[in-house]
Amino acid sequence: MSQHLIIVPILLPLLVAALQLLIGEKRRRTALALSIASCVALVLACAALMHAVSTDGALTAVYRIGDWPARFGIVLVADRLSALMVLLTGVLALALLPFALGRWQHRGGHFQPLLQFLLMGLNGAFLTGDLFNLFVFFEVLLAASYGLALHGSGARRVSAGLHYITVNLAASMLFLLGVSLIFGVTGTLNMAALAELIPHVPEHTRALLHAGAAILGVAFLIKTAMWPLGFWLPRTYAAAAPAVAAMFALMTKVGIYVLLRLGLLLFGAGAGPASAHFGSVWMLWGGMATLVAGTIGMLGARDLGKLAGYNVVISAGTLLGAIGLQQSAVTTGALAYLVISTLAIAAFFLVVGLLASDGDDDTDDTLSLEPYEQPGEVPANESLYAQEDESRVVIPAPIAMLGLSFSACAVLLAGLPPLSGFLAKFALLAPMLDDAAGGGRVLFALVVAAGFCTVIALCRAGIQIFWVEPERIFPKVRLTESISIALLLGLCLLLTGWAERPLHYLRDTAAQLHAPGNYIHAVLPGAGGAP
Repeated sequence: MSQHLIIVPILLPLLVAALQLLIGEKRRRTALALSIASCVALVLACAALMHAVSTDGALTAVYRIGDWPARFGIVLVADRLSALMVLLTGVLALALLPFALGRWQHRGGHFQPLLQFLLMGLNGAFLTGDLFNLFVFFEVLLAASYGLALHGSGARRVSAGLHYITVNLAASMLFLLGVSLIFGVTGTLNMAALAELIPHVPEHTRALLHAGAAILGVAFLIKTAMWPLGFWLPRTYAAAAPAVAAMFALMTKVGIYVLLRLGLLLFGAGAGPASAHFGSVWMLWGGMATLVAGTIGMLGARDLGKLAGYNVVISAGTLLGAIGLQQSAVTTGALAYLVISTLAIAAFFLVVGLLASDGDDDTDDTLSLEPYEQPGEVPANESLYAQEDESRVVIPAPIAMLGLSFSACAVLLAGLPPLSGFLAKFALLAPMLDDAAGGGRVLFALVVAAGFCTVIALCRAGIQIFWVEPERIFPKVRLTESISIALLLGLCLLLTGWAERPLHYLRDTAAQLHAPGNYIHAVLPGAGGAP
């Protein structure tokens, strides 16, 4: 592996964003070309990184900036999980770029630089090896997301965006407080060093360590939208521009990634009797509560954007519950579900944005399910079913594409066969039946029930959109917008027919997470490693 490959996913979007700011808003084609080149290069670099950490002898790669010791310097660490997440980030960004080519990016300024800064923050959060730089990259991605959440203006978007900013500023303060407590007890914020030190923390300061970890966990549970901390998510995602909401579907997974990483690295089986599995029960039952809350919200949603937002909440609840079980087989299924749900929800946000679009003007009811009129468009009852003869009905290609895409998203999100959403849910649910404590079986029942309710909610929405309202005006669908949806759904379809090798990679990833000795030894070569 090239020595500097790990830092490429961070430096590349940073440099591109700086160039885009220098050339200004008047040269949008140049800025767009830079974004496309950046995302293509990012995907290639992340694929090479994933290949490198998948080979024997290079299971965990470490990049010490300035060659400082890991306990004191900035360390980037790439293992199977972080390589998977940065590749997912690059693929999602590249797939969403065609959608933003037209009307969406022109509704506000600096869309492309903000997207690149967001990619930098996401990749940095996935690759960092210490909590302080996790906070730094967390703030970078949040700062970029503030601008993207407000992109396009409008009273509804500004109101939801300010709400989103306030909640995340509170989460950032909790983040700092938790990190400060952990540093005060251990004297380091390096993750590998913490994993080595936590089993030996004196009993009189262990409660303070647990308090810091709990506060830090709350900060990420807010980002993950665990009930009752996720009240902000459906409204914010529904108000955001479609391409932004689709990218935000991955941002929610940052909290999942951190909780999974820290839960198994710092508080896994090797953390000692007093700290082993700390917080896992809270995540399990909190995930169940989030599943229930998300399902109820989805059934009651009368807005397409909020319907998609509650699907994000349901996926977060499912993953939180799976993390709380701390079983390798369940973790394998959770990783598969994370990938498929992210791609499917992103595609669903794009479909929602087109179905509810009112043309080139961005109004506050952009994502409403209510009927609306558009001047200059042909009424749906004149174009949707054009009779050529008594036995043949012609449906225009754009409307057929939206209908098929909506149906594919519904099948993926509900976890119905034969698409990859079913394979991911099967890999997730099957090991839960072996849980002797019973928590896994309760989670199994809730996930199945949530999938059934997803079918009901999306079928109801689909019937209302495509069948019940003959006067509904369907917007014009541009080729670039269709390409983004086709890419995301095509990836899900590809993973349906080519599932063996990805699942094998995810099984090895789960095994590596549950035995973090390789991670610790790679970052701290002199350490004995954790079991």
